Amino acid sequence: MRNFIGLIHKEENSDYGVSFPDLPGVATAGIDLDDARRMASEALALHVEGMIADGDPIPEPSSLEAIMADPANRDGVAILVSVKMPTSRSVRLNITLPEDVLNDIDSYAQTHGLTRSGFLAKAARREMENSEL
Repeated sequence: MRNFIGLIHKEENSDYGVSFPDLPGVATAGIDLDDARRMASEALALHVEGMIADGDPIPEPSSLEAIMADPANRDGVAILVSVKMPTSRSVRLNITLPEDVLNDIDSYAQTHGLTRSGFLAKAARREMENSEL
């Protein structure tokens, strides 16, 4: 388990936004603080899952002091968001799929902010969890 610092931002007439300084590009929002925290946890988990599937290294979380030392972060309220780290490493594999299915997977994954590998891993887990075997 790793704890990353998320920064909650709120502007007038907007939802509560959450960003992660250690993981640029990961951002989400919620209609209230509880929703923002839930969404932050989900966004972080999905992003880390995609990084692992792509073989990208997961950065070590920065300290609160380091994050708040950046003037751009000072208007945010810091929260800790935990993410479960997998116990196994990713393994590269070769699979064969019909071209139209692969194109559909890539299109869906891109539209939903996932990588191909991240999408396939998520779909496989969902299928196994829903299986009656």
